[in-house]
Amino acid sequence: MDPLWATIAEFWWIGPATIGTGTLGWLGLRRERRERRRRIELDAARLELRSAKRDAATARAAVRVARTELDRLHAERATGRASAADVAAARRELDRAVDEVRVATATARSRRAHVTAARAALPTAGDDAHLPVARTMRAHDEIIARWMTYETDPARLIAFPAMTDARQPLTAAFLAADKAAREHRPASARARITPPQFTAYRDAVAAVTRAFDAAEAEAWRQARAAGDAPARPAPGDPDASRAGTDTVGQWTVIAQNLTQTFAQTVLAKGAEAVGRAMSNPPRTAPNDAAAPRSGAPRHPSPPPAEGPDVAAPGGADTTERGARPIWPVPRRPRA
Repeated sequence: MDPLWATIAEFWWIGPATIGTGTLGWLGLRRERRERRRRIELDAARLELRSAKRDAATARAAVRVARTELDRLHAERATGRASAADVAAARRELDRAVDEVRVATATARSRRAHVTAARAALPTAGDDAHLPVARTMRAHDEIIARWMTYETDPARLIAFPAMTDARQPLTAAFLAADKAAREHRPASARARITPPQFTAYRDAVAAVTRAFDAAEAEAWRQARAAGDAPARPAPGDPDASRAGTDTVGQWTVIAQNLTQTFAQTVLAKGAEAVGRAMSNPPRTAPNDAAAPRSGAPRHPSPPPAEGPDVAAPGGADTTERGARPIWPVPRRPRA
């Protein structure tokens, strides 16, 4: 047998094994890249947490150094080697170090919360639309699309000239932030980037969002001052929420006016009825003037007495009307 064919027959399995190993390696590398893209936000948050913890440890060490330096100056102050100004400067340095520790500790807590949020927002495998890089790029594109509406719409271009004028400070700041974000922007959502690069791009997009909101608010303020703001803002405009609030406020005012008008009408009708009743009293008989009030029993007046009621002094009797004697009363003879 030919030695070449003998060698091939002896080592024929090397080729399939090499191809299979390469295929498995390529599939594993692809899966690793996909998993890295899916967990890049979590990895970046963990990296920031480690950095914040390192800064907090450094700040606490600086506090210990500042405290020992203050103690040393207090001791030298007692022996006359240090002045009061040196002690005051060391105390200020200690206060500054303590403030740095507080800031570093709060930053570490914030980074820990970011790690928790990134773990909760971790997209599922195969969901490329919600990958961290794709989500950040989509947020950047939305900001640019909002700015382009002021650039391409003729009505908005006339009403809001500040949004396209680079001489405006806030608009210039937005354009500078967008330029920095474009420098950190990856080529695509599937591009291979590191966690620090993702952090830089994410922070740049957040800066672009803040700058655009400030520039848009200033442009709308100038348009309202000039009377060029539209009466019906679009859903994403700054005055959209205020327009809804104004509509609710108008309906509230209308309801209050209707309530007040109804109450005034009821009071006027009541006052008119009372006045009509007071101006037309009910007619009564002449003898009713001397009648007792309602609820008391009505009895006829007793007739005047015909006989003597009270004997007046001087031998004359009187009636209820006066002291005039009616008839003489005979006197009894004395015994």
